[in-house]
Amino acid sequence: MADNGEEGAAGRLKTVALFVAGSISLGLGIIGVFAPLLPTTPFLLLAAACYIRSSPRAYRWLMANRLLGGYIKRYRDGEGMPLGAKVGIICLLWLTIGYSGVYVVDSVLVRGILALVAIGVTIHILSIRTSAR
Repeated sequence: MADNGEEGAAGRLKTVALFVAGSISLGLGIIGVFAPLLPTTPFLLLAAACYIRSSPRAYRWLMANRLLGGYIKRYRDGEGMPLGAKVGIICLLWLTIGYSGVYVVDSVLVRGILALVAIGVTIHILSIRTSAR
């Protein structure tokens, strides 16, 4: 059985690891706001879960953040996604994938995979409940 000193050190290490994992997830979530293939909400949810266990201050900041907190609150409350966000995401997705397929990728196989990814993401976005906002 470990003594209090070892439990304290292990607890601090766990707190630091959770904070680092939350910060990495937050960074990926922020990138996901702008990158159509990287999901935003799952990374922000993971960041919130890590922060609530490691840094209540960071958790409060995240939840109160005007841009990022809304993703978590809407998911938690089951509100869905605003129609404008769905349209914007799908348009940006197809523009990005289309550009890549036409100007960047030479392989027909990779173009097919890109098209399948775009179709899958589009179906997923359309399957999410549309909120009134």
